[in-house]
Amino acid sequence: MSAQRQGPIRLCFVCLGNICRSPTAEGVMLHLVREAGLEDRIVIDSAGTGAWHQGERADPRSRAEAQSRGVDLPSIARQFTARDFDAFDYVIAMDRKNRVDLERMAPSEAAERKLHLLRSFDPAADADDVPDPYYGGDDGFARVFDICEAGCRGLLAHLRKEHGL
Repeated sequence: MSAQRQGPIRLCFVCLGNICRSPTAEGVMLHLVREAGLEDRIVIDSAGTGAWHQGERADPRSRAEAQSRGVDLPSIARQFTARDFDAFDYVIAMDRKNRVDLERMAPSEAAERKLHLLRSFDPAADADDVPDPYYGGDDGFARVFDICEAGCRGLLAHLRKEHGL
């Protein structure tokens, strides 16, 4: 277990446009953290490596899937910047391409050590990447929700163990 830390643990989920995968992970994690009574210990955000959708809410298909499962997706799309590495303890990429883009942006080795793939926290994951559902059918959004939920449950377990929550 790490040393006791001051302030909350800060997480940022990152995908390409910040309208499908990372807002889903953010909403799922917010839900799990709320259920665990850890809202004052864990702060959650999301961003995209690109700025195409900046200022937009999550994709309506992502919101509909989450809503059908009792989860809200409150995020408003924004672009991740190098300064965000200072603001977050964990920067969680949705796929390997996002991770490579974030590695290029990282201002230091310490910043790079904050990078993780979401599926690395799911012991049952059969792949590294959370697939992008944007150009597919509604079933892709259900699959992404399931993948995000499994990864976020594993991440929460990791945070509890690593930080004594």
